[in-house]
Amino acid sequence: MIIRDKLPRFRDALTLSALLLVLPAISPAQEANRLQLFPPALQAGRLIDVESQLGPQPPCGDELIPFYPVYPGLDDLAIVKSWSKSDLGPNWKPPACTGWAEVGFTTLVTIAARFPHTSEASGLLRQIGAISELAGMRYWSTTHKQWRTLIVDAYALTGLQSGRRRGDFTSDEMKEGKVLYFEQVDNLSGKAIYRMHIVEASARRLVFDVENVSTMRYFVIPILHPGDLQSMYFLDRESDSVWRYYSIVRTGKNANGLIAGNESSSVNRAVAFYRHLVGIPTAQEPPGAR
Repeated sequence: MIIRDKLPRFRDALTLSALLLVLPAISPAQEANRLQLFPPALQAGRLIDVESQLGPQPPCGDELIPFYPVYPGLDDLAIVKSWSKSDLGPNWKPPACTGWAEVGFTTLVTIAARFPHTSEASGLLRQIGAISELAGMRYWSTTHKQWRTLIVDAYALTGLQSGRRRGDFTSDEMKEGKVLYFEQVDNLSGKAIYRMHIVEASARRLVFDVENVSTMRYFVIPILHPGDLQSMYFLDRESDSVWRYYSIVRTGKNANGLIAGNESSSVNRAVAFYRHLVGIPTAQEPPGAR
């Protein structure tokens, strides 16, 4: 039986942004003022309303909704949104390009941003494949009110079986259509195996998704079944020195209900991976939400 005073810690640990963003830093950290992610309103817990009643609109490439997603300017703040069922209803249907068949969600967070980077797509692929560099990533724990390590350990796997470590994936392996596996150790929920699928890989566009393929447990209690943690990332080259970033991260509606109800933790975990990608120190003040 889980004691009452452990429940906040439990929720904080398990609102994973699928957290699986397998994205090591790919550019030097920029000035703090330039890359501060959020205005005071978000830090106070009020989230930015960007796509309004349309719901999340990732850059699927079909241009059915030409003005979405909304990206901030290169020098502007990232746009972060934590969606609720009152926004979208209990049976929200994910955009077709995600490939997510299940409707609804427990937690849902999107981030849209522009970031400076001069690397070719192959350079980004190398960094995405550097699974071991996820270890040590930090985030702001809203339960403990301090910066804590989010990912204790992470490593590529030779296949679906746990424990069969290998070196980081190379850019040559990260081909369109490729499916790869890695294992990640979260700060409180322990080990889990994840599948990474390279959906698109071209000189100007990279799209990949990640989801858990093993059951995650809090002690002996199953709280996330295979496929309950899903995330998808869209990287589009806008110019020689600017890329666009969009992520959508979902915890499925069938996840254990005890992980729900900590919106700020979901935001902070998603922000940690975004910062990791664009080269901002993950423990840089201020956090996304306190």
